[in-house]
Amino acid sequence: MSNTKPLFILVAGPYRSGTNDDPKLIAQNVKAMTDTALELYRKGHMPVLGEWFALPLIEAAGSKEIGDDIFNEIFHPIAVKLIAHCDAVLRIGGASSGADEMVRVGREKGKLIFTDISEISTIPDN
Repeated sequence: MSNTKPLFILVAGPYRSGTNDDPKLIAQNVKAMTDTALELYRKGHMPVLGEWFALPLIEAAGSKEIGDDIFNEIFHPIAVKLIAHCDAVLRIGGASSGADEMVRVGREKGKLIFTDISEISTIPDN
């Protein structure tokens, strides 16, 4: 799919999936999403990760560990809310029920869904 205007794109990929909550593996997952966000930015788009919103709020709310009640109250719900403000969702990485949920919600809201960054056009500087 070709696009001609800059898009606000949610990058959805695994966060905890396949990590057994190992902080090093989670950091690798976040790096993969962040690297993709940088690539999108360099293509002329505005990328966003739900983690950028959720993690500081989770910390401020007093979460003690990944998966506790505070974490679960904020982590996925904030990403779902964020989709309403986005033009598109880019699904990256391996198995992830959370990332799959972002794609499902994006489709329900009529957002563009991409499964490979190569599907997203580079927008010349305005």
